[in-house]
Amino acid sequence: MVNWVEAQKPLLNGLMKMAGVVPYTLEIEPGTKMNFWVPKEILKKKFRTGKPAKPDKPTKPAVLLIHGFAAEGIVTWQFQVGALSKKYSVYIPDLLFFGGSYSDNSDRSPAFQANCLVKGLRILGVDKFVPVGFSYGGMVAFKIAEAYPEMVRAMVVSGSILAMTDSISESSLNRLGFSSSKELLLPTSVKELKALFTIA
Repeated sequence: MVNWVEAQKPLLNGLMKMAGVVPYTLEIEPGTKMNFWVPKEILKKKFRTGKPAKPDKPTKPAVLLIHGFAAEGIVTWQFQVGALSKKYSVYIPDLLFFGGSYSDNSDRSPAFQANCLVKGLRILGVDKFVPVGFSYGGMVAFKIAEAYPEMVRAMVVSGSILAMTDSISESSLNRLGFSSSKELLLPTSVKELKALFTIA
């Protein structure tokens, strides 16, 4: 069986580089690393060592594209990056546990994701930005705006809710025939995967 997402990654990587964004891994805190696609103009190398130096501040307004639960950053935003990068410094993170980003912290909340994204952006020299969130990424964007209003210029959210509450989760899951969010979002069989795609 062919994994089409993996099969298209070399093409996506090339398209991202043509759009002016390149991969960059950040240590957010000990035990937590996040992969970002960042504007190539902010990165420079130290002349003598060849190692990356501290990134420059972006020269254009910064936009943070936050993906949903089903895919990593460049898969979700592949069609928007080229157009946006003409006028904006585009940052595309892979949220924790997607695309090689990971943490040994036991916190799995949208608030923790938001805090890690902001720490990463600060390391990258970004002090104001527009978070753009899709689905789960929208919940993370709301948490960013709530915790760091001084950094948010504006916000765009699509296909999301403010937060997953027990009442929303329980009624939605019952209506869809699932007993838990884990059962819905992390299928363990082909039958469960087909059920997820049926409602997606």
